[in-house]
Amino acid sequence: MAYAIKDFEVKMQKSVDSVEREFSSVRAGRANPSVLDRIQVDYYGTPTPITQMAQVTVPEARSIVITPWDSKLVRDIEQAIQKSDLGINPQNDGKCIRLVFPQPTEERRKELKKQVQGLSEDGKVAIRNIRRDGMDAIKADKKDGLLTEDDQKKAEKDLQDLTDKYIKKIEGLTKEKEEEIMSV
Repeated sequence: MAYAIKDFEVKMQKSVDSVEREFSSVRAGRANPSVLDRIQVDYYGTPTPITQMAQVTVPEARSIVITPWDSKLVRDIEQAIQKSDLGINPQNDGKCIRLVFPQPTEERRKELKKQVQGLSEDGKVAIRNIRRDGMDAIKADKKDGLLTEDDQKKAEKDLQDLTDKYIKKIEGLTKEKEEEIMSV
């Protein structure tokens, strides 16, 4: 059963990584190119991430400059950003697009904090679902005679310890992101 515990640990780590990626796309007032990761631009009929069709730089703490490799794409990228949930109005000078990130208001910071808490809860639910699947597998092994009563208890305890460890990791990431959002 030790191999299965390792499998569940890998799945839990993937859930933590997913939460971390989601957190990086939450705009906290500072310019971070990862906020563009989810925005797709129609590139000759194919939805393509901005980072695959343009150079993305952060010249200042509160701005991002997007310079497409094909200048014909400037308008398409601008429209994709406007349609997204980014909440930033892009400035187009014909050659590149500038995104200026204003200091978020207190109300906006509270909204972002709630968003982070929701993403955090989704990650914890994913980890608990992995634990449930693991517990089901352990019980099935016990029923099939592959585990003794003591082995079952130990496996269940190991799985619970693993769950607690990864829930704590998500809580730590959440606390960091909330502090980043609430700092002025």
